[in-house]
Amino acid sequence: MVRKVPFLPFMAWSLIHAGWMHLLLALINAHDWTMRYVTTFSTEVFSLLNSIIYFHKAVQELQRAHDNLSFAAFLYAIIGAIGTMLVAIFLSTAEKWKPLLHRYVRMGLAEYAAAISIIIFIGMPHVGELASLDRSTLHVSTSFKPSSPDRSVFFVQFWYLPVGWIFAAIVPGFIITILFFFDHEVSSIICTIDRYGTKKPSGFAWDIVLLGTTTALCGILGIPPANGLLPQAPLHSESLMHTEKEEILISVDGEEKVEHRDVRRVHEQRWSAFLHAGAILVFVSPPFQHVLGLTPTSVLAGLFMFMGEQSLSVNPILYRFFYLLTPPSELPKLPADVKSYRGVHVYTVVQIVVTIVIFIVTLTKAAPAFPVLIIILVPIRLLLMNRLWDRETLRFVDAWACRKGTPEDDKDLLAGEVNEKSNSTPRLPDETIKDV
Repeated sequence: MVRKVPFLPFMAWSLIHAGWMHLLLALINAHDWTMRYVTTFSTEVFSLLNSIIYFHKAVQELQRAHDNLSFAAFLYAIIGAIGTMLVAIFLSTAEKWKPLLHRYVRMGLAEYAAAISIIIFIGMPHVGELASLDRSTLHVSTSFKPSSPDRSVFFVQFWYLPVGWIFAAIVPGFIITILFFFDHEVSSIICTIDRYGTKKPSGFAWDIVLLGTTTALCGILGIPPANGLLPQAPLHSESLMHTEKEEILISVDGEEKVEHRDVRRVHEQRWSAFLHAGAILVFVSPPFQHVLGLTPTSVLAGLFMFMGEQSLSVNPILYRFFYLLTPPSELPKLPADVKSYRGVHVYTVVQIVVTIVIFIVTLTKAAPAFPVLIIILVPIRLLLMNRLWDRETLRFVDAWACRKGTPEDDKDLLAGEVNEKSNSTPRLPDETIKDV
């Protein structure tokens, strides 16, 4: 017997459950007692998975173009997608063009590389003979009303769902919560790593409160939940990078001197994120949606490829993969305690294989469960991998994601404390033991 469940009310309750679960995670400050056990092994796999998903989404868009457009239009769609990606990558390096152009011009080109590239390739199909080609553009609403003909109001009537299905919606709500929480935490970690020189602490709990609120609101409105995309985190931080002078005290021949050095760090402010959110709100409402409707889907594919490339370019897995292709004589020198690159190579291959397996799962009916697989990697790293790799190799390739040091450092510290306690325990003299 097949039970028919109305999709939108069930989805609404799933997202409402995810909303209160997010609030609960924020109230109990889940970041401190969950992410403290996560290492870069899991975050790197998750980041690589996101990169692969974005490249896959780009391929899907081009596949749809192949099915719906003429051959000439399809060839141009490929050119438009690759061109959008390459122009964005090229402009993102504008900061290194010195002395070409003024400094503020270079900063503007680098910070808005993706937007400039998108605008160029939105306009290009309207030039010359390209205008005669058929093209596929984003589908947008032309009026301020629900796109479904079955809905007359924006709010989903979720209160009509049977009680049994309301409780059943807790399961997908829990899976969504795991995905969103882990995605947000990893994004926050990646965009505040040491190379960005951030000084202000991240407001993890407040971010989760906001994310939970918007997730529940999306369910009530009957629209897909909006979550921060992982590649946007480093992409945003990279665009805010700048050079500033920093005073450093150094000792020369016993005398302390002040030395000025150039330090790269991000502009820590809230305006850019606020303006981006405001722009999104403007362009999803009429009449600005018409502007979005001019965007070819090939440009969207190019944006997906650019975001995947940006995420992949800062992932250490990529650089260790290059080590696999490098002759042993050309490899960088390892720390003295690491015996050889063999363990490093096996570690990298395991990360890649695990990522591919999880990606394959996302293509099946079990796709909603893939966040659980990411979470399972945490105990696997802490309880199993330390038996398969030597400690120094793990110390070299892995570290805690949210704090300094490695799991091996913590174990060494704990072992040292235990030994210190055992050595400080009073012992009876040998003569006393003999008498006993």
